[in-house]
Formats: sequence, C-alpha cells, structure tokens
Amino acid sequence: MTRSYTIRTYGCQMNVHDSERMAGLLEAAGYERSATDEADVVVFNTCAVRENADNRLYGNLGHLRPVKDGRPGMQIAVGGCLAQKDRDTIVRKAPWVDVVFGTHNVHALPVLLERARHNEAAQVEIAESLEVFPSTLPARRESAYAGWVSISVGCNNTCTFCIVPSLRGKEKDRRPGEILAEVQALAADGVLEVTLLGQNVNSYGVEFGDRGAFAKLLRACGDVDGLERVRFTSPHPRDFTSDVIAAMAETPNVCPQLHMPLQSGSDDVLRRMRRSYRSGRFLGILDEVRAALPDAAISTDIIVGFPGETEEDFAATLDVVEKARFAQAFTFQYSPRPGTPAADLPDQLPKAVVQERYERLVALQEEISWQQNRAVEGRVVEVLVSTGEGRKDGATRRMSGRARDGRLVHFAPGERPIRPGDVVEVTIGYGAPHHLVADGPVLSHRRTRAGDAHESGTRPGGAATGLGLPGFGAPPTQPAAAVPACGAQA
Repeated sequence: MTRSYTIRTYGCQMNVHDSERMAGLLEAAGYERSATDEADVVVFNTCAVRENADNRLYGNLGHLRPVKDGRPGMQIAVGGCLAQKDRDTIVRKAPWVDVVFGTHNVHALPVLLERARHNEAAQVEIAESLEVFPSTLPARRESAYAGWVSISVGCNNTCTFCIVPSLRGKEKDRRPGEILAEVQALAADGVLEVTLLGQNVNSYGVEFGDRGAFAKLLRACGDVDGLERVRFTSPHPRDFTSDVIAAMAETPNVCPQLHMPLQSGSDDVLRRMRRSYRSGRFLGILDEVRAALPDAAISTDIIVGFPGETEEDFAATLDVVEKARFAQAFTFQYSPRPGTPAADLPDQLPKAVVQERYERLVALQEEISWQQNRAVEGRVVEVLVSTGEGRKDGATRRMSGRARDGRLVHFAPGERPIRPGDVVEVTIGYGAPHHLVADGPVLSHRRTRAGDAHESGTRPGGAATGLGLPGFGAPPTQPAAAVPACGAQA
C-alpha cells in the first residue's frame, strides 16, 4: 500500500523551501501527499528562532500521541532548526517520535523513516555540516506561479540576538550556473516569479571570490525567457552595494521591492547587536535605492526592547522609522533565545516597558504604512493573482494577489474567469494600512500557463544543476553545500 505523508512547516521562507524538498524526496520514494492530517507520516519542519518554538512543537507532538497509539505503523519525524539544536532531547521528551534529523541532512529523511520502521526504534541523525545542498534535491512546489530558489545557505555574521549561524552553519554559496539552471527550469514550467533566498544575499559570491556576483545574478535573471518577476530576501545593510541597486533599476523583471532589516535605529544598540552598520549608513542606502527606484516599496524588521535599550535609544528608532518611510515593518518584542550572546547580556528590560514601546512603534508604523498605501490610490497596478475564491463581502467576491512592489491587492474579478497564476491590471481605489483595494472593473486579464497549471493541480519540478554562466566561471563538478535561514524574532 502507498503510504501518505503531511508536512507542517514553521518559521521562515528557508524552511518553506526545505519543506518543498522534503515533499519531493518523499514522493520520489513512493509516498503520496495526504489531503488531511490523517497521514501515515507526519513531518514537523521546526524553527528555533521563534519565541516558544519548543513549547509549540511539544504541544503538537502531545496531541499526536493518542492518534499514533491508535494507528499502528504511523510515524512522526522532526526536522529543522529546533531538531538541530535539541537533538536527543526530542526523543527523550517525546519517545513516540520515530525520526529526528537536522538542517544539514534533509536528504536522509526517507532512509531514516525506513530504518525506523525496520529497526522498530527511533532514529536520530544530526549532521554537523551540510552533506547535500537542498536545492539539488527533488521538490514538490507549493505554487504553480511562484518559486523559492536558494542561492546560499548559512551565515557568517555574529548578531548577538540570532542563533541561526550555530544551527545552519557558515555561509556556503551555490554556484551561479546551478542557480540559473533552476530558475530557467522553473520558467520553462510556467513559473512567473522567483524569490532568491539567502541569509545574507549581498555577501553572495565571496566564497568563490566574486563580490559582484549577486548583481550579476540579478542581471542574468533578466535574460530568462518567461520569467516576469524576481525578488530576493534578505540583504544585510553592511554588504549592500551600489552595483546591486543599479542591477535592480536596470533589470526590468527585478521587482521594485526591498526588504532591508534595520533591527534598531540606535547606534549604541546596533553596536551591542553586532550589526556592523549604523543608522546613517542605513538611511543612506534607502536614499540611493529611492533615487534609482522612486516607487520602490521598502520593508524592514525591527526589534524592540533589546537588552540595555534606553528611552533615548528607542527614540532614535522612532526617528529612523519616521525618516525611512517604510511601506511595512515586521516588529518584534525582544525575548532571550538560549544559546545567543544577547541572552546573557545585563539590563534585560521588564516586559511592561518592552510592550509599551512596541505599541508606540506599531502605532507610528501603522500611520506611515497607511500614508504610503494611500499614495497609491488612483494608480493602475499589475497583480499576480494568488488566491481563488478570496473573501466575500456581501455580493462582492474578492480575489487577492501581489503588485510588482509586493503590496497585497484585493480586487473584484466580476464575471471574469480569473485563476491564481493569472495576471490582471486594476486601478487602486483605496489604500488601507496593510493592503490595497481595487473595487472597480478589471482593466485587463492575461491567462497564463501558471494559471493553467494551478487549475489542473500540477506543480513545477525542482532541482536543476549544470549550466555554466558567462561572467561567473563554470560550475563545480559537485554541488555546493549549504542551507539558508531567517534570524528575525517573533
């Protein structure tokens, strides 16, 4: 009998990318995706960055225990960052778990499941370094119209609040020819949009001696037939260079969107965070981006209440937010993460102080986001549709999608047979703090191969390697190593 599987993913885009590879591996091994949680194999792809990640995992594992007791042959696997960190602790706390694997050996999942069944004993395998670059593995993509493409994995930075480098390892760069081959394969399958992933995309190329490699990669994506949108995440202000800004402005399919983590507007706090840039440098980058891309939507990450943050430090953050005019900000209250240097810093702030500052920051950013979105009213925007039925407001059925600058747009399709993956043009009638609304008629509708694929339920494939790229040098005979991750708190 064919065994079924389901994967529950927590955390950042890198974990979503890894889960697509896990799904591809399981299907290549003969498993079938389950439409419900009543699966023969349940895989948890965990995150160690988010607050209370371990409590959430063990709570979910506890809920599954009676289900497993009543279903002989059911297996539970735990992978990802929390598995890399906790290792044997997971099986000790939840002895009904069958497999524990880490961030460096995603490829081993099917073998470990089979070994656990054969041996009737839990299998714990945590590699200390990457064995196979995840992007070279088969994948079951979640979307027919958009795809994640990893360009590097790991991180060489030493931010004091972040545990990612100890779980994902030092940065490893995937060769440009391999990346472009995967992008070309996705575009050939009808995918319209790719997001290039890395813990610090701006340092891409340092490992093989080309500091201009990321700008070259963006420009090369502009030559991929059928590829309409290119995004990337996340850059680091320390390594952000003018050649990348020029490549963004001069490559038509690179979207006018930038996610640039600020973390704090206080230079003293940035120093304690080991962020290796200061607020003036950060604002200078934004000025340069907006000079080249006047309509760019810029978002950020900000941590409130870092140890030792004074009222003056927080006021500096508010000042930078006022000047930066972010379209959106992901704001987090600092909480200690075991294993990070910041967890042991003195002057940890009381929860009430952090909460009050957080609320002030959110109120300020909400007002700025609303002003930024109101400024789009009256414009015609191109939307890549991402939802089908959408929500219903009385007799008005709304669908949703993303504008080229990344903003979420809700629109009324009318009687048109619009599908996820199709592209429409609409006029923005109202800008809300977190989205745009176009209640007028759809101005144009382009049916796409991605829409056809979504309608039929087919998904693009995964890995592609090889393909030398002019200007970069030939790819290696063996795939490069690594896996990216996200250091944002929650």
